[in-house]
Amino acid sequence: MKIIIAYLLSFLTIILTLWLLHLEGFTPSWINDIGLLFHCILAGGIGGIMYCLRSVYINACARKNWDAEWNPWYYIRPIVSLISGAVSWLFLRAGLLVLDASQPTGSSSFGFLALAFIAGYNVDKFLKKIEGISEATWGIKPSRSSTIGEGKEDE
Repeated sequence: MKIIIAYLLSFLTIILTLWLLHLEGFTPSWINDIGLLFHCILAGGIGGIMYCLRSVYINACARKNWDAEWNPWYYIRPIVSLISGAVSWLFLRAGLLVLDASQPTGSSSFGFLALAFIAGYNVDKFLKKIEGISEATWGIKPSRSSTIGEGKEDE
């Protein structure tokens, strides 16, 4: 469990360092060209790490039911959350997900970042939402894997 906590905190440190480097202008120009996407990816990662850290203390401390069989989940989940952050950006840019139209948007990216964080924090529900959009838009049925794994990670 200590290795997982160290991994998650290291992952968070890397994400925050990358974000700070980008804000200070120390990233390559191609990162600057995709700035909002880059920030959405990082926000998704922060959401996923927060969810994993919360799960560690709930399972190890509050419920006292730590199960090492879940270790791969703790290593993979932040990576999946990074991807979910990118997918949230893609669906917003494509207009398939729409933020609250009653709020003035201007040039603010806060809506994108908030959705990316939520997508990273709650990957399972975000993917179900994407599957629902896919089914409604293109008639694609939800995958069988959308019901696999429901349980412990939804804590």
